[in-house]
Parts: sequence; structure tokens; C-alpha cells
Amino acid sequence: MSALVGLDRTNLRELAVGSLRRAITSGEIVPGTHMVETDLSERLGISRGTLREAMRQLQQEGLLESGARGRLSVRNLDAREIEDIFLVRGALEALAARIIISTGRIAEAVPALRAAIDRMRAAEDGSVTALIEADLDFHRALVSFPGNTTLVHQWQQLEGSIRMSIMYAGPERATANMDTDRHVDMLDAIETGDEEHAVTVIRAHHMEAAATLTS
Repeated sequence: MSALVGLDRTNLRELAVGSLRRAITSGEIVPGTHMVETDLSERLGISRGTLREAMRQLQQEGLLESGARGRLSVRNLDAREIEDIFLVRGALEALAARIIISTGRIAEAVPALRAAIDRMRAAEDGSVTALIEADLDFHRALVSFPGNTTLVHQWQQLEGSIRMSIMYAGPERATANMDTDRHVDMLDAIETGDEEHAVTVIRAHHMEAAATLTS
């Protein structure tokens, strides 16, 4: 079923953002595609002004990029960009682990993260989309637990780019990164209470993920 269907009249901008995001990250709108306002506003049943607002948010998320004469198109990542994204992502998540350990909140964080891993296992027999969302939920839980809103905001700014990196690699390579055992390794490292060990494991997790996506 197409993600690009007519929308209800409530919260149109948010609904448009969600619809376009799903269409882009599912590959319905492929990288490099120019976002034609007349076509998209008609398909979604919204005004061009509302559509522009939605596309501006997707540009901020890293799903769209501005080209010649300000025209927006679906971002097309290259290998170097993916490596940069995962380098920064690894640094943010390593910082989250460091805060969890240094503030003595391991006993609180571990059950929440273990529950997120259980949801990943449950998603393994479902759709690729469900597994992607379960994987992102684990990482989102990790950066959210310290309660540092700036840290969460910076991670969220990468989320669109993370989704685009999955598009770049294709589902087979992308889901190889979503193996639950790899995430258990991160959790175990946090549980040791050794900040430097946790940082090393988490950074390595993301460097390996980037290598898998770009191989």
C-alpha cells in the first residue's frame, strides 16, 4: 500500500511529515527524486504551504537536501557520509553510556535496555520495517535514559540520516546490523560499570555497522 494517500484535516503538517518520511525510508520515493510540490500536494490532499512546512522538517532531519535553485530532493548518501554519521552516532551513544555509569544509574537503565532488546528479538520474525523500528527504539532508549535533552536532540537530528543509510545499503545488509547479540554486547559493557570499556564497545558497534552498510 502506498504511503502517499490523502490525509485527514487534523494535524496536517505532522501527518504529511509522517507520510513522506515513510515513503522515503521505504524506498517508495527513491534517493535523488525531486520533490514536485504540485504532484505531492495533490496526492496528499494538502495545500502547498503545508507541504513546504513538512518538507522543511524532513530537510532538517536529513531526508531531503536542497539543490539548484533551492529545489528539494531525496538525499542520496555516499559511503563517506555514512561513516561520518555513525562516527557521530557512536560518540553520542557512548556519552549516554558514560553518563549512565558515572551517575550510578546502571541498575535503572539495564532493565529498560534489556526490555528494548526483547522487543528486537520479538521483531525478528516480523517485517523489516518492524525490526528497523525496534532497533531504533533500543538506541533511542539508550540516549534518552540519562535525561539530557541536548543529547537526545542531537541524536534525533541524525535519525533521518540513519534511516537513509539503511536505504543506501538495502534491507539485507541493514538488518545484519540489527542482530540482537550485538546489542547485548553493548548492554553487557554498560553493566560492567567500566566507562572506558563501555565507550570502546559502543564506538566499535557503530564503526562495524558503518562498515557493513558501506561494504
